[in-house]
Amino acid sequence: MAARHEYGTVTLSGQFPSRIVCLTEETTETLYLLGQEWRIVGISGFTVRPARARREKPKVSAFTSAKFDRILALEPDLVLGFSDLQADIATELIRAGIEVHVFNQRSVAGIFRMIRTLGGMIGCEGGSAGLVEELQRGLDEVRRTAAGLERRPRIYFEEWDQPQISCIRWVSELIGLAGGEECFPELAAQPLGRERIIADPDEVARRAPDMILGSWCGKKFRPEKVAARPGWDGIPAVRDGELHEVKSSIILQPGPAALTDGVKEISRLIQAWRQRRGRAA
Repeated sequence: MAARHEYGTVTLSGQFPSRIVCLTEETTETLYLLGQEWRIVGISGFTVRPARARREKPKVSAFTSAKFDRILALEPDLVLGFSDLQADIATELIRAGIEVHVFNQRSVAGIFRMIRTLGGMIGCEGGSAGLVEELQRGLDEVRRTAAGLERRPRIYFEEWDQPQISCIRWVSELIGLAGGEECFPELAAQPLGRERIIADPDEVARRAPDMILGSWCGKKFRPEKVAARPGWDGIPAVRDGELHEVKSSIILQPGPAALTDGVKEISRLIQAWRQRRGRAA
């Protein structure tokens, strides 16, 4: 394929990456949603969305480690990563002469920007813009559902249990959009997990959440263990049995999953709380 401009003919074949390794799930899911899965030659072993990706693509990495020999054998023209936690992997691949792009989205706006940027990198600007619009419509519907709440439940979202880590920014934003009031917004603004550690567990009790949502990074959430923590028996959420798991695969992935199934599950839990408490407007 070629195009003409005033300087002559420009060859477009090979202009965009066609052999992509995705070190995290959100870029894999985005490429599948864009109909560009044919470009993917390797994925993370933690990938669960879409389910077919695990059957179709070789798994070449974990989250903080990678099989460099397998990645190099795939001859990728682009490797996509996420965050400072994959900096060492990115450095090793760059030294091997591989082109690497590491995203660092930490908010809903950042997720949208990641999708648009990825679309631009592969020549699918229109498709990525359409996907963003579709995802935005879904968020607008969740927001409209939340509009009927008379009182917003206070929600403590726990991303890890030992040490206790509160939620990251995009999760906090989605809780607010779904009609909740996240208990530790000042911690949600911090990008790193170690910066979101709750130094004093008694502070959770002082903030008196109506609901506790747990998503322990792939480890099963144990509400009975949370309820048994010293001094937590007086927390409204514990007293009323409002401790619920939100699967990590749908909320801790900073990509399409969080903006679809993740926020919908949070919305469902908040609406169920509303019905049980009889606090409809």
